Parts: sequence; structure tokens; C-alpha cells
Amino acid sequence: MKKKRVVITGLGVVTPLGVGINETFDALVEKKCGIRRIQAFDPSRFASQIGGEVTDCNVKNCVPKGYRKATKVMARDIELAVIAAYHAVKDAGLKTKCLVDRGEVDGGLDVDSTRFGANIGAGLICADLTELAGALATAAEKPDTPENRGFSLNKWGREGMENLTPLWLLKFLPNMLACHVTIVHDCQAPSNTITCGEASSHLAIGEALRTIERGAADICICGGAESKMNPMGLMRQALLDRLATDYNDKPAEACRPFDSKRTGMVIGEGGGLIILEELERAKARGAKIYGEIVGFGASVNSSHWMKPQSNGRGLTLAMNKALDDAGVSASEIGLVSASGVGTKVHDASEAAAIKQVLGDRTVTVPVMATKGSLGNNGAGSGAIDIAALTMAMHRGVIPPSLNTEMVDPDCGIHVVTGDPIDSRADVAISVASALSGGQTAALVIRRYQA
Repeated sequence: MKKKRVVITGLGVVTPLGVGINETFDALVEKKCGIRRIQAFDPSRFASQIGGEVTDCNVKNCVPKGYRKATKVMARDIELAVIAAYHAVKDAGLKTKCLVDRGEVDGGLDVDSTRFGANIGAGLICADLTELAGALATAAEKPDTPENRGFSLNKWGREGMENLTPLWLLKFLPNMLACHVTIVHDCQAPSNTITCGEASSHLAIGEALRTIERGAADICICGGAESKMNPMGLMRQALLDRLATDYNDKPAEACRPFDSKRTGMVIGEGGGLIILEELERAKARGAKIYGEIVGFGASVNSSHWMKPQSNGRGLTLAMNKALDDAGVSASEIGLVSASGVGTKVHDASEAAAIKQVLGDRTVTVPVMATKGSLGNNGAGSGAIDIAALTMAMHRGVIPPSLNTEMVDPDCGIHVVTGDPIDSRADVAISVASALSGGQTAALVIRRYQA
């Protein structure tokens, strides 16, 4: 059976640089930075006290009035996904249940809900520590001395859990991002949640691509969202020794993708959801078409669950699979979107994979990296990168990698630095790797041709 063609018709992002794709992309081009001292909690006891924090966003403005009570059981990650979804469907010009119920569009629905799917990447959602700590405190045994302090499972079951709302757990399940998005927009076709760290968005978009290609849906909303802006998110990365710790007094300079002086990553938060649509349906409704997704590939770092392969073998395999799926050669790639988290080992591994695939063209093909401006947005990173890459192709301009002053010779790739550059790339590839777990993925995007 011939595969259906799949195009991108909507882009929705919420990032430390702004809400909406145009605001975020304009800020990237203008070399703005969304990294600052953490405001969400007191970070003063941590070695790294900075992050890419989203401001000025309200999930209640992105759901129907009758659904606002449900926002009380939305963790930060869920809110980011719901906000990104709202902006994605608006950008695509779709008349979904949400927009109809909010009275933002004329006429009724123009989407068959039974043909509208969702695939969303999620991370490890951190529990509300203040709320949880209060409940745990009631289950603590009163000590005779400080050394005898303990925790009583009996008291926890009898009293501690009574201090939590009955729906408390629903705030922190990773599948709840897709759950709320599908309810709000009435997506009844295949839906899935993928939790593979920084590779989650790419894998979710790849799954959505396959869903439409095989005819199981006409439209899919896909991507990912995550917030690492909490004590647990910061602590995990600190214990893994991944964070830049020397820039608390100058946070805008901290994340330095592929730079010879990079010292580590910066935590962040954000979400990106995009609308994929079967080509003929998109054409029939006169949709704006940003580009066409023509290839998807995935693999895994089979050497170690925590350390990337120095030769980038897993990511190389994912990139070659995506190119084979697209039916294009590496010689046709005109632009690469890289993860570029800013750690020594992960950037080096990613650069090794890019060099393996591009060969002699490594020195000329521009590489785009956004995390100097945004930080690491976890499961949301990949979709934000893909949205930015799509806009770069659409507008013909590539934003520079903030803080990348001198590309590490050991990386040896052509990272765009300094000022934005013009570009007329017809084929681009976006790559992602999970920092833990080893999953890798790649997507090939082509400029749309009728």
C-alpha cells in the first residue's frame, strides 16, 4: 500500500523565550536568552542556580470555560502541553472542539474527531513537594530523640493520605499530557504517550507520522513537554554531574552548545506540539503548509544506559534510517538541527554522528542549536527544535547558537554562530538523543513541493 504524504500545518510552542512559534523564533533570531536565576523555588543550596523558565502563560486561557476546573489537577508539564496544543491548532487554522467551545471560530467543527490522533512525549513529572511534604509529615513517628525519627506506613495509610486530594495522583502520571489534550480537542483516533527523555518528542512525532501514513488518522497533534524547573529535576542532573555551575552570576552565558569552553547543561522547561496532516486533506481545506515530513528513524545506544557512545553509533544509525525512509541521500541535506545540550560527552557524541553521516560535507552544512537560549527542556526539547527548524526553512533564516563562540575542534561541525544566516535548504534533518536510556531518533523534513 502506498504511504500517504504527511505535511506540517501547525506549530505550537511554549518556551522560556515566549509563547507561540513566532515569538519564540523571533527571539532566537534576535539572539535573546531565556535562562536566568531560578524563580520557581529557592535554588541557593544548589551548585547550579539557573534555568530556562517559562513566564507569562496561563493554562486557563487555553481550555474551554467548562474545563477550567480540570486545570487544578494539571502539573506544570501538563499545563505546558495544553498551552502548546492550543497554539498549534490555532496556528493550523483548525476548528477543534476547544476553539468552538471558546467561541474563537465561526461555524462548527471542521475536524472529524475519530480521525484526529495524538502522540505526546513526557518526562518524569515531579510531585508538588510542598503538598507531598505536608502529607508525609503526618506519617512521621514522633521521636524520643532526633536519632529515633522514623516513618510509619500505618500512619501514612491512616492519616497521611487523607491530606492529599483524591485526584492527587492524576497530576503526575506521564500519560496525562495526552489525556488532557485529547479531551480538550476531542482527539479520538490512536493516541500514545512516549517517555524516552530528550528523544521523546522525535519518537512521538515519528509515531504520528506512521499513524497517518498507514491511514489510521488524517490529523495528529504530536510532540512533547516537560518541566525540569523543580528541586527534583535540578537534583537529578546535579547528581549526574551534568550541570554548568560556574555561571550563577551570568546565566545568559551558561549553556554553550559544542563550544570549546562548554562546561555543562542548564535545566529548562517548555513544550512543543505540531500538527501533522495528510496532504490531500490539508490541500482541500487550503491549509498553510510549512513543510513535509518524509523520513523517520530510531535506534538506541547499546553500549551503556547512562553514557553516550563516543562514536555516536546509535544516532548515526537513526539518521541513516531516516534518510533511507525518506529516499534521500546525505548529499541532499542542507541543514541539521542538533540537540546540543552543552555537556562535553553528549555534544561530542552527537557531533561524531553528524560527521559520520555528512562525511566531507560536514564543514559546509550548517548546524542549528537552540539550547544556549532555552536550556534543556527535556521531553519538550525535540519538538521545540523541530518547530524552530521548520520555521528556519519556512523563513529562510537560521538563528545562531547562543554562546557558541569557538566550536570545539574535536566536534568539528559547522555550527551557526555569531549572527543569523540566510538559508534555502530544501532538505533538513533533526536529531535527538536521550541523555539517559540511550534512545536516539531522527526526522527528515523537506520543503513542500506539490
